[in-house]
Amino acid sequence: MNVLVLGSGGREHAISWKIAQSSQIDKLFIAPGNAGTNQVGTNVDIQVSDFEGIKKLCLDEKIEFVVVGPEQPLVDGIADFFAADEALKGIGVIGPNKEAAQLEGSKDFSKQFMKKYNIPTAKYLAVTKDNIEEGYAFLDKLKAPYVLKADGLAAGKGVLILDDLNEAKDELKSMVEDAKFGAASAKVVIEEYLDGIELSVFVITDGQSYKILPEAKDYKRIGEGDTGLNTGGMGAISPVPFATPGFMDKVENQIIIPTIKGLKAEGIDYRGFIFFGLTNVKRDPYVIEYNCRMGDPETEVVIPRLKSDLLELFEGVATQTLSERDVVFDERHATGVMMVSGGYPGPYQKEKNITGLTGIFDSMIFHAGTKQDGPTCLTAGGRVLCVTSYGKNQEKALEKTYENLQKIDFEGAYYRKDIGFDLEPVEN
Repeated sequence: MNVLVLGSGGREHAISWKIAQSSQIDKLFIAPGNAGTNQVGTNVDIQVSDFEGIKKLCLDEKIEFVVVGPEQPLVDGIADFFAADEALKGIGVIGPNKEAAQLEGSKDFSKQFMKKYNIPTAKYLAVTKDNIEEGYAFLDKLKAPYVLKADGLAAGKGVLILDDLNEAKDELKSMVEDAKFGAASAKVVIEEYLDGIELSVFVITDGQSYKILPEAKDYKRIGEGDTGLNTGGMGAISPVPFATPGFMDKVENQIIIPTIKGLKAEGIDYRGFIFFGLTNVKRDPYVIEYNCRMGDPETEVVIPRLKSDLLELFEGVATQTLSERDVVFDERHATGVMMVSGGYPGPYQKEKNITGLTGIFDSMIFHAGTKQDGPTCLTAGGRVLCVTSYGKNQEKALEKTYENLQKIDFEGAYYRKDIGFDLEPVEN
């Protein structure tokens, strides 16, 4: 099989790394890719938004499957573009169509969907310029902290959690009336704050059946002890100790099954990954958000724990025979820690020389923001790479990860030294 993966981050490197291990793979292309993906396939300098360029590549290289990594091309309708084109419609797209991608692309759409199908989530109100006074009144009824979410995609920056009521009202005005996040915040969802511990659960679905993948917990804040600014993710662990069989039964019966059935009832043909951002409130799961793709850096610990052939699963999605495929987990723990550029998530420098990559054999290095310049690997993003290790328990896996992080260096490099700090290690 010839496969194209779209994207350039750690998620796409991890997915490409796994596809490259399949007995069914012939040629693997990544567009645009990074210095890591080029080690497992062939990078092609085409941006994920260039649908015509992607079409030409698919036809030239006889691509059979396109795996869409990031959310933007899904929300922009890449699956619909393939389905509507006579020359492309036979190619399997792993990722939902534009209508289905609203689960991530519109917070209001996803909240209405959850309410309709009785999926546990926080109380909310959708606010535009027209009902902003109603928004202020809703905030008055809530207890701090106050959660404001831009309805549309805002590159991971559209969520504010504020402790002061007046500040929340000012920010609501700034988002809705002053376009703080551009068109993404023309509508804002105000949510009740749920006090719990978060985790991510992933399924792959062909629109009829689904398979649950390993769960993970990621760490968003830049500072240790979960302090400072939000980032794209500073590390992740899998499995999650509190995701017990009993808890996961609730997740499946109260959230996953109603979501799959609800999509079918709405006539939405959803094929690809669904990411459930959950919070555990007194042992009950609530949905914080849906994503229509895998998370990053969770993918860098979830995919290594998947023993199954990923191409087998993708084939099941495309042909709606997923129920006939097996998903097998690696029982070992996987921990991933992100190494980021100095200054991130604020302004940071690029093109710093990365050293120490060749001396690591007992961890996986997933590139997130790198580029190749001849024999030299350079930084090219805020989150630069993720070091992932296996271990018989979380503690052993983290020990190996941190040992290998010390061998890698570039000017201004930073990583959190406390990933997994809030979870009790579980002995196997």
